[in-house]
Amino acid sequence: GIIEEHNCVRSNVGVFDVSHMGRIEIRGPTALQLIQRLTSNDVSKLNRNQIQYSLMCYPHGGIVDDITVYKIEDDRLMLCVNAINTDKDLDWIKSNNKENADVIDLGKELCQLSIQGKRADEVLQRLSDIELSSIRYFWFKRGTIDGVESIISRTGYTGEDGFEIYFNPEEALQIWEAIFNAGEEFGIKPAGLGARDTLRIEMKYSLYGNDIDSKTTPFEAGLDWVVKLHKKDFIGKEVLLKQKAKGVDRKLIGFETIDRGIPRSKNSLYYRNLKVGNVTSGTMSPSLKKPIGIGYVNILYSDIGTSLDIEIRGKRVKAKIVWTPFYSTEVKRIH
Repeated sequence: GIIEEHNCVRSNVGVFDVSHMGRIEIRGPTALQLIQRLTSNDVSKLNRNQIQYSLMCYPHGGIVDDITVYKIEDDRLMLCVNAINTDKDLDWIKSNNKENADVIDLGKELCQLSIQGKRADEVLQRLSDIELSSIRYFWFKRGTIDGVESIISRTGYTGEDGFEIYFNPEEALQIWEAIFNAGEEFGIKPAGLGARDTLRIEMKYSLYGNDIDSKTTPFEAGLDWVVKLHKKDFIGKEVLLKQKAKGVDRKLIGFETIDRGIPRSKNSLYYRNLKVGNVTSGTMSPSLKKPIGIGYVNILYSDIGTSLDIEIRGKRVKAKIVWTPFYSTEVKRIH
Protein backbone atom coordinates (compact mmCIF):
# COMPACT_ATOMS: atom_id res chain seq x y z
CA GLY A 1 0.00 0.00 0.00
CA ILE A 2 1.04 3.59 -0.66
CA ILE A 3 1.18 4.70 2.99
CA GLU A 4 3.25 1.71 4.12
CA GLU A 5 5.67 2.11 1.20
CA HIS A 6 5.92 5.87 1.75
CA ASN A 7 6.66 5.50 5.47
CA CYS A 8 9.21 2.78 4.79
CA VAL A 9 11.21 5.15 2.56
CA ARG A 10 10.99 7.99 5.10
CA SER A 11 12.04 5.81 8.04
CA ASN A 12 14.25 3.07 6.54
CA VAL A 13 14.70 2.18 2.86
CA GLY A 14 12.59 1.38 -0.18
CA VAL A 15 13.31 0.38 -3.77
CA PHE A 16 11.60 1.75 -6.88
CA ASP A 17 11.86 0.16 -10.32
CA VAL A 18 12.14 3.24 -12.52
CA SER A 19 13.30 1.46 -15.65
CA HIS A 20 10.42 3.14 -17.49
CA MET A 21 12.34 6.43 -17.38
CA GLY A 22 13.96 7.51 -20.63
CA ARG A 23 17.73 7.51 -21.04
CA ILE A 24 19.36 9.26 -23.98
CA GLU A 25 23.09 9.44 -24.68
CA ILE A 26 24.70 12.28 -26.61
CA ARG A 27 28.13 11.49 -28.04
CA GLY A 28 30.78 13.18 -30.12
CA PRO A 29 33.02 16.27 -30.05
CA THR A 30 29.97 18.57 -30.26
CA ALA A 31 27.88 16.76 -27.59
CA LEU A 32 28.51 19.40 -24.90
CA GLN A 33 27.78 22.21 -27.33
CA LEU A 34 24.43 20.66 -28.31
CA ILE A 35 23.27 20.14 -24.71
CA GLN A 36 24.40 23.65 -23.77
CA ARG A 37 22.09 25.07 -26.46
CA LEU A 38 19.17 22.74 -25.66
CA THR A 39 19.10 23.20 -21.89
CA SER A 40 18.57 26.15 -19.54
CA ASN A 41 21.29 25.27 -17.01
CA ASP A 42 25.01 25.70 -17.69
CA VAL A 43 26.54 22.33 -18.58
CA SER A 44 29.94 23.96 -19.11
CA LYS A 45 30.21 24.08 -15.30
CA LEU A 46 29.88 20.30 -14.96
CA ASN A 47 32.85 18.21 -13.96
CA ARG A 48 33.29 14.63 -15.12
CA ASN A 49 30.99 12.34 -13.08
CA GLN A 50 28.79 15.27 -12.02
CA ILE A 51 25.02 15.50 -12.56
CA GLN A 52 22.88 18.55 -13.23
CA TYR A 53 19.14 19.15 -12.97
CA SER A 54 17.99 21.15 -15.97
CA LEU A 55 15.17 22.02 -18.36
CA MET A 56 14.68 21.91 -22.10
CA CYS A 57 12.46 24.76 -23.25
CA TYR A 58 10.51 25.66 -26.38
CA PRO A 59 11.21 28.98 -28.15
CA HIS A 60 8.09 30.43 -26.43
CA GLY A 61 9.55 29.61 -23.00
CA GLY A 62 7.35 26.62 -22.19
CA ILE A 63 8.99 23.48 -20.84
CA VAL A 64 9.75 20.52 -23.13
CA ASP A 65 10.89 18.42 -20.15
CA ASP A 66 12.80 18.54 -16.88
CA ILE A 67 15.82 16.27 -17.02
CA THR A 68 19.05 15.27 -15.31
CA VAL A 69 22.30 15.54 -17.27
CA TYR A 70 25.14 13.10 -16.49
CA LYS A 71 28.58 14.16 -17.70
CA ILE A 72 30.42 10.93 -18.43
CA GLU A 73 33.15 12.55 -20.54
CA ASP A 74 33.52 15.86 -22.41
CA ASP A 75 32.25 14.11 -25.51
CA ARG A 76 29.70 11.87 -23.82
CA LEU A 77 26.64 12.85 -21.78
CA MET A 78 23.58 10.92 -20.66
CA LEU A 79 20.16 12.46 -20.14
CA CYS A 80 17.59 10.89 -17.84
CA VAL A 81 14.16 12.08 -19.03
CA ASN A 82 10.55 11.56 -18.02
CA ALA A 83 9.09 8.34 -19.39
CA ILE A 84 6.04 10.04 -20.88
CA ASN A 85 8.34 12.39 -22.81
CA THR A 86 10.99 9.99 -24.12
CA ASP A 87 9.84 9.89 -27.74
CA LYS A 88 9.05 13.60 -27.76
CA ASP A 89 12.45 14.43 -26.25
CA LEU A 90 14.28 12.27 -28.76
CA ASP A 91 12.45 13.99 -31.64
CA TRP A 92 13.13 17.41 -30.12
CA ILE A 93 16.85 16.73 -29.68
CA LYS A 94 17.25 15.26 -33.17
CA SER A 95 15.29 18.06 -34.86
CA ASN A 96 17.50 20.67 -33.17
CA ASN A 97 20.79 18.80 -33.62
CA LYS A 98 22.63 21.45 -35.65
CA GLU A 99 25.89 20.21 -34.15
CA ASN A 100 25.41 16.72 -35.67
CA ALA A 101 26.19 14.95 -32.41
CA ASP A 102 25.27 11.28 -32.08
CA VAL A 103 21.91 10.83 -30.30
CA ILE A 104 21.32 7.31 -28.94
CA ASP A 105 18.23 5.91 -27.22
CA LEU A 106 19.46 3.81 -24.27
CA GLY A 107 15.98 2.99 -22.97
CA LYS A 108 16.15 -0.75 -23.62
CA GLU A 109 19.86 -1.06 -22.91
CA LEU A 110 19.67 -0.07 -19.23
CA CYS A 111 17.58 -0.94 -16.19
CA GLN A 112 17.23 1.70 -13.48
CA LEU A 113 16.51 1.13 -9.80
CA SER A 114 16.13 3.85 -7.17
CA ILE A 115 17.14 2.87 -3.62
CA GLN A 116 15.89 5.60 -1.27
CA GLY A 117 15.90 6.24 2.46
CA LYS A 118 18.13 6.69 5.50
CA ARG A 119 19.41 3.10 5.22
CA ALA A 120 20.05 3.20 1.46
CA ASP A 121 23.79 3.76 1.91
CA GLU A 122 24.14 0.84 4.35
CA VAL A 123 22.19 -1.56 2.15
CA LEU A 124 23.96 -0.76 -1.11
CA GLN A 125 27.42 -0.59 0.46
CA ARG A 126 27.16 -4.29 1.30
CA LEU A 127 27.00 -5.01 -2.43
CA SER A 128 29.30 -2.41 -3.95
CA ASP A 129 33.04 -2.42 -4.58
CA ILE A 130 33.36 1.36 -4.19
CA GLU A 131 33.08 3.58 -1.11
CA LEU A 132 29.60 5.05 -1.51
CA SER A 133 30.16 7.76 1.10
CA SER A 134 32.62 9.30 -1.36
CA ILE A 135 29.78 9.99 -3.84
CA ARG A 136 28.43 13.47 -3.20
CA TYR A 137 24.82 14.52 -3.85
CA PHE A 138 24.28 14.83 -7.61
CA TRP A 139 27.49 13.03 -8.51
CA PHE A 140 28.02 9.48 -9.77
CA LYS A 141 30.69 6.81 -10.11
CA ARG A 142 31.12 3.61 -12.04
CA GLY A 143 31.40 0.49 -9.92
CA THR A 144 29.81 -2.88 -9.31
CA ILE A 145 26.63 -3.90 -7.49
CA ASP A 146 26.79 -7.61 -6.59
CA GLY A 147 29.54 -7.93 -9.19
CA VAL A 148 27.50 -6.25 -11.96
CA GLU A 149 28.99 -3.19 -13.69
CA SER A 150 26.79 -0.21 -12.86
CA ILE A 151 26.49 3.55 -12.87
CA ILE A 152 25.80 4.57 -9.25
CA SER A 153 24.43 8.10 -8.76
CA ARG A 154 23.49 9.84 -5.53
CA THR A 155 20.15 11.13 -6.76
CA GLY A 156 16.45 10.59 -6.19
CA TYR A 157 12.94 12.00 -6.25
CA THR A 158 11.91 11.51 -2.63
CA GLY A 159 13.82 14.07 -0.57
CA GLU A 160 15.67 11.29 1.25
CA ASP A 161 19.24 10.17 0.77
CA GLY A 162 19.60 7.46 -1.82
CA PHE A 163 20.97 6.19 -5.10
CA GLU A 164 19.86 5.49 -8.62
CA ILE A 165 21.70 2.65 -10.32
CA TYR A 166 21.88 1.81 -14.02
CA PHE A 167 22.89 -1.61 -15.33
CA ASN A 168 22.35 -4.29 -17.98
CA PRO A 169 18.72 -5.58 -18.02
CA GLU A 170 19.97 -9.18 -18.14
CA GLU A 171 21.31 -8.73 -14.58
CA ALA A 172 18.14 -7.09 -13.21
CA LEU A 173 16.75 -10.06 -11.28
CA GLN A 174 20.15 -10.79 -9.73
CA ILE A 175 20.57 -7.21 -8.52
CA TRP A 176 16.96 -6.95 -7.31
CA GLU A 177 17.29 -10.08 -5.18
CA ALA A 178 20.73 -9.07 -3.89
CA ILE A 179 19.43 -5.66 -2.74
CA PHE A 180 16.48 -7.18 -0.91
CA ASN A 181 18.67 -9.78 0.77
CA ALA A 182 21.08 -7.06 1.88
CA GLY A 183 18.28 -4.87 3.24
CA GLU A 184 16.15 -7.56 4.89
CA GLU A 185 17.20 -6.63 8.44
CA PHE A 186 16.12 -3.01 7.81
CA GLY A 187 12.64 -3.99 6.62
CA ILE A 188 13.38 -2.98 3.03
CA LYS A 189 10.29 -2.91 0.77
CA PRO A 190 9.56 -2.43 -2.91
CA ALA A 191 7.70 0.84 -3.53
CA GLY A 192 5.52 1.93 -6.42
CA LEU A 193 4.68 5.11 -8.29
CA GLY A 194 1.89 5.99 -5.85
CA ALA A 195 4.38 6.31 -3.00
CA ARG A 196 6.83 8.07 -5.29
CA ASP A 197 4.12 10.65 -5.94
CA THR A 198 3.29 11.32 -2.28
CA LEU A 199 7.00 11.55 -1.43
CA ARG A 200 7.74 14.06 -4.17
CA ILE A 201 4.64 16.18 -3.37
CA GLU A 202 5.84 16.51 0.24
CA MET A 203 9.05 18.00 -1.20
CA LYS A 204 7.17 20.12 -3.79
CA TYR A 205 9.13 18.47 -6.58
CA SER A 206 7.39 19.20 -9.89
CA LEU A 207 5.95 16.40 -12.02
CA TYR A 208 5.83 16.91 -15.76
CA GLY A 209 2.26 16.81 -17.04
CA ASN A 210 0.93 18.03 -13.68
CA ASP A 211 2.96 20.94 -12.32
CA ILE A 212 5.01 21.80 -15.40
CA ASP A 213 4.37 21.39 -19.12
CA SER A 214 4.64 23.17 -22.46
CA LYS A 215 2.35 25.96 -21.21
CA THR A 216 4.37 26.75 -18.08
CA THR A 217 7.68 28.58 -17.92
CA PRO A 218 10.55 27.98 -15.49
CA PHE A 219 9.94 31.31 -13.75
CA GLU A 220 6.26 30.53 -13.16
CA ALA A 221 7.22 27.13 -11.75
CA GLY A 222 9.85 28.54 -9.38
CA LEU A 223 12.63 26.84 -11.33
CA ASP A 224 14.53 30.04 -12.10
CA TRP A 225 17.56 28.58 -10.26
CA VAL A 226 18.19 26.27 -13.23
CA VAL A 227 17.87 29.07 -15.81
CA LYS A 228 21.28 30.62 -16.48
CA LEU A 229 20.55 33.74 -18.50
CA HIS A 230 24.26 34.61 -18.65
CA LYS A 231 24.74 31.78 -21.16
CA LYS A 232 25.45 32.91 -24.70
CA ASP A 233 22.38 31.21 -26.10
CA PHE A 234 19.83 28.49 -25.44
CA ILE A 235 16.39 27.76 -26.85
CA GLY A 236 13.80 29.93 -25.10
CA LYS A 237 16.31 32.44 -23.71
CA GLU A 238 14.89 35.48 -25.52
CA VAL A 239 11.37 35.01 -24.13
CA LEU A 240 12.64 34.16 -20.64
CA LEU A 241 14.77 37.32 -20.57
CA LYS A 242 11.63 39.36 -21.25
CA GLN A 243 9.64 37.48 -18.61
CA LYS A 244 12.44 37.98 -16.08
CA ALA A 245 12.32 41.74 -16.69
CA LYS A 246 8.52 42.00 -16.69
CA GLY A 247 7.74 39.51 -13.95
CA VAL A 248 5.30 36.58 -13.99
CA ASP A 249 1.51 36.73 -13.85
CA ARG A 250 1.15 33.47 -11.90
CA LYS A 251 3.21 31.38 -9.52
CA LEU A 252 3.42 27.75 -8.42
CA ILE A 253 2.63 27.65 -4.68
CA GLY A 254 2.19 25.06 -1.94
CA PHE A 255 -0.84 24.98 0.33
CA GLU A 256 -2.41 22.92 3.07
CA THR A 257 -6.12 22.57 3.68
CA ILE A 258 -7.72 23.75 6.89
CA ASP A 259 -11.09 22.05 6.37
CA ARG A 260 -11.50 18.37 5.56
CA GLY A 261 -10.97 17.49 1.93
CA ILE A 262 -8.10 16.17 -0.20
CA PRO A 263 -7.08 18.43 -3.12
CA ARG A 264 -6.65 16.88 -6.54
CA SER A 265 -5.32 18.02 -9.90
CA LYS A 266 -7.58 20.53 -11.73
CA ASN A 267 -9.52 21.58 -8.61
CA SER A 268 -10.19 25.33 -8.84
CA LEU A 269 -8.58 27.77 -6.38
CA TYR A 270 -10.46 30.87 -5.21
CA TYR A 271 -9.63 34.01 -3.29
CA ARG A 272 -12.98 34.83 -1.73
CA ASN A 273 -15.27 34.43 -4.77
CA LEU A 274 -12.63 35.20 -7.40
CA LYS A 275 -11.07 32.25 -9.22
CA VAL A 276 -7.32 32.77 -9.03
CA GLY A 277 -5.84 29.42 -10.11
CA ASN A 278 -5.90 25.64 -10.18
CA VAL A 279 -4.47 22.73 -8.23
CA THR A 280 -1.85 20.75 -10.14
CA SER A 281 -1.00 18.05 -7.54
CA GLY A 282 -2.56 17.10 -4.22
CA THR A 283 -2.58 14.30 -1.66
CA MET A 284 -3.10 13.34 1.96
CA SER A 285 0.47 13.58 3.25
CA PRO A 286 1.43 10.31 5.00
CA SER A 287 4.30 12.05 6.85
CA LEU A 288 2.38 15.14 7.99
CA LYS A 289 -1.02 13.45 8.23
CA LYS A 290 -2.83 16.34 6.59
CA PRO A 291 -3.94 17.26 3.05
CA ILE A 292 -1.41 19.27 1.02
CA GLY A 293 -1.24 20.45 -2.55
CA ILE A 294 0.56 22.39 -5.25
CA GLY A 295 -1.00 24.77 -7.74
CA TYR A 296 -0.74 27.92 -9.81
CA VAL A 297 -2.32 31.13 -8.56
CA ASN A 298 -2.40 34.71 -9.77
CA ILE A 299 0.75 36.45 -8.53
CA LEU A 300 -1.38 38.96 -6.57
CA TYR A 301 -2.63 36.14 -4.34
CA SER A 302 0.56 34.10 -3.95
CA ASP A 303 1.96 35.36 -0.63
CA ILE A 304 2.67 32.94 2.21
CA GLY A 305 -0.28 32.90 4.61
CA THR A 306 -2.88 33.86 2.00
CA SER A 307 -6.23 32.12 2.60
CA LEU A 308 -7.77 30.34 -0.37
CA ASP A 309 -10.80 28.17 -1.08
CA ILE A 310 -10.52 24.94 -3.07
CA GLU A 311 -13.53 23.60 -4.90
CA ILE A 312 -13.61 19.86 -4.20
CA ARG A 313 -16.60 17.93 -5.57
CA GLY A 314 -18.73 21.06 -5.69
CA LYS A 315 -17.87 22.15 -2.15
CA ARG A 316 -15.53 24.96 -1.06
CA VAL A 317 -12.77 23.86 1.32
CA LYS A 318 -10.55 26.38 3.13
CA ALA A 319 -6.80 26.30 2.58
CA LYS A 320 -3.71 28.40 3.28
CA ILE A 321 -0.53 29.04 1.26
CA VAL A 322 2.49 27.76 3.22
CA TRP A 323 6.28 27.55 2.95
CA THR A 324 7.65 24.59 1.01
CA PRO A 325 8.97 21.97 1.05
CA PHE A 326 6.15 20.71 3.24
CA TYR A 327 8.41 18.03 4.72
CA SER A 328 11.94 18.74 5.90
CA THR A 329 14.76 16.22 5.44
CA GLU A 330 18.46 16.33 6.25
CA VAL A 331 19.50 15.77 2.62
CA LYS A 332 21.33 18.71 1.09
CA ARG A 333 19.22 20.31 -1.65
CA ILE A 334 20.50 20.49 -5.21
CA HIS A 335 20.61 24.30 -5.05
